[in-house]
Amino acid sequence: MTVKELENQLLALNLTEKAEAIQILIRTLSNGSLGITKTPGVVGGDACIAKTRIPVWSLVNYRRLGANDAHILEAFPHLTAADLVNAWAYADAYPEEIEQAIQENEEVMLEAEDI
Repeated sequence: MTVKELENQLLALNLTEKAEAIQILIRTLSNGSLGITKTPGVVGGDACIAKTRIPVWSLVNYRRLGANDAHILEAFPHLTAADLVNAWAYADAYPEEIEQAIQENEEVMLEAEDI
């Protein structure tokens, strides 16, 4: 397949399919971690959007609570659609890590309510 043939096929996709294609490409290029950083001592070493202190798990949790990408981008105006694609790709690549981080945060919040 040539790049031109691929381009024609990509242009024929609907928006959802295009987003899925982008996620596949990102995973292929970076194993799901492009634009995601983990820095010891920053946000507990959790995976974050690069150059921010926004953990991937918090965006995943926000989405689980009903926020769509447009709402998330509105709430975090300095993030881009590419940042969210990177976050979703990372979450897909490391679901156990993300689930554990969400559970740990919920436990901390419950403990804080008891104080």
